[in-house]
This record gives sequence, C-alpha cells and structure tokens, in this order.
Amino acid sequence: MIPFNSLVLFGIAFFLLVVLMRTIQIVPQKQVKIIERLGKFHRTAEAGLNTIVPFLDSVRATIDLREQITKIEPQPVITRDNVTMEVDAVIYYLVADPVRATYEVQNLPWGLEQLTLSALRNVIGQLDLDHTLSSRDSTNTQLRAALDSATQQWGVKVMRIELKNITPPEEIRLTMEKQMTAERTRRAVVTTAEGEKSSAILRAEGQKQSQIVNAEGAKEAAILAAEGQAQARLRVAQAEAQAIQLVAQALGTAGSPAQYLIAQKYLEALGQISTNAQKLVFLPYEASGIMASLGGIKELLQAK
Repeated sequence: MIPFNSLVLFGIAFFLLVVLMRTIQIVPQKQVKIIERLGKFHRTAEAGLNTIVPFLDSVRATIDLREQITKIEPQPVITRDNVTMEVDAVIYYLVADPVRATYEVQNLPWGLEQLTLSALRNVIGQLDLDHTLSSRDSTNTQLRAALDSATQQWGVKVMRIELKNITPPEEIRLTMEKQMTAERTRRAVVTTAEGEKSSAILRAEGQKQSQIVNAEGAKEAAILAAEGQAQARLRVAQAEAQAIQLVAQALGTAGSPAQYLIAQKYLEALGQISTNAQKLVFLPYEASGIMASLGGIKELLQAK
C-alpha cells in the first residue's frame, strides 16, 4: 500500500509538470502565436522560446508567416459576350498582420476564395471570349489588384493570382479548332504562293541575266567578226596595192597601172557574160575601145 505522503508528492509533481508545460511555449521559425489573457488579446509570441502565465494566458491561434497557396476549384464564369466558361485559379498570399488575420476574419482561406470568385466574375464579365483567352497576364494583374485592396483590412498581402485553366463550352471549342485549322491552311497557302512568286522572280532574273550574257557574247562575236573582216579587207587591199605597185614598176613607161586593171576587169566581165549567155555575143559600143584595150594588153604582155 502506497503511503499518503507519497501520493501527495506525486500529485504535486504532476501538477508542477502540467504548469511547466503550459508555461513554456516553443514557436517554430516563420510562425507566430496569438496569446490571449482571460479571453482578450495580450501579445504575439514570436519564433523561439516563450513563457506564458498558466491558467490566465492561452494560445488563440498559430499563424504561418510563409507564402501560402489557396486553390480555387473550377467555377462557371460568364463573359461579356454571354459565353459560360469554367475557370480555376491559384492564389499566393502572405499574412502581413497576424492579429488582424485572426480577429478580422473568421475563416481566412474561405474568405479569400469567396473574394476571388467575386473578383473573377467581375473582371471576366467585362471581357469577351477572345480577350479572356489571349490576355491572361492582364486578367491576373486586375484580379491581384482587386483582391489586394479587399484583403488589406484582414492583414493579408496577395502576392499574385494565376488563372490555370480556362475551358470554353464544347461547341465553342470545336468552332475555335476549325477556325485555327482554317487559319493554318490560309497561312500555308500564302507561304506557298510567296515561295512560287520568289521562284518565278528568280527564274525570270536568271533568264534575264542569261539573255544579257548571250547578247553581250553575240555583240562581242559580231565585233570580232567585223574587225576580222576589216583586217582581211585591209590585208587584201594592202596586197592589191603592193601588186599594183609592182605592176607599175614593171611597166615603167610602157603602160599605165589603171589601164591594166581596167583591162583585167573587162576580160573577167566578158568571161562571166560568155559563161552565163551561150547564144549571145556582146561587143563594146565603140570597136576602137576594145581594140585599144587589146592593144594595151598586148603591150603589157610584151613588156613582161
């Protein structure tokens, strides 16, 4: 049987242990505890070791000072052009004033969710479907500004709000897919046409350059041919001039080189006439003229 004194000592030790446990409060980092004395706010216990008066003080709430995340489940929202969409979002916020966050709102996460839904309907209700889908950044900025001004009295700072999914109705989604397909087809046709245009321009430029090169080649060939003919004629003329000069030197005073050339051309012409006309005989207008020419040829032959 345990003595009465031992039971008393055990009871006192247990009471002191309970008092000690209620006196010492250890607060983790980035957290605070709201301490009330006799049901009224007394002070804020910061991170570390804190002591309170047992049976007089009590911990009302423990507030996390880190950035917190609240998810908004998909909600139906109507746009300005009367399209009902389902939108979900995520809110990132900080508790800037733990006292106000404890005493100014009953349920902080639920209050933030309701404020977000109200702001979401107001902001998206001012936009049509196309702007809602294409301007998420501006929508996020407007929502954050609206929530931040509304939650200041709660001691909460809304850091940002992100729209996750914007789901239009099925018929609108099918119409958008058809429109997207048509736009891509149009871009493909435009790209193909631009490619064919560039190809045709390049081919035309190539043909133009080829014709220019061919024309320049033909021009240079004609110039070279003309220069060749001119040089050939010049050489022939020089050779004939030298031959005439030699004939003149050989004749001396017996005859004139001009008479020799005239007689030579005359005989060549007569040969051609006799070849082409078999039954015709041509005589000079003056018989003395041909006799004189024959006499000149005779003298030239005798002089040789």
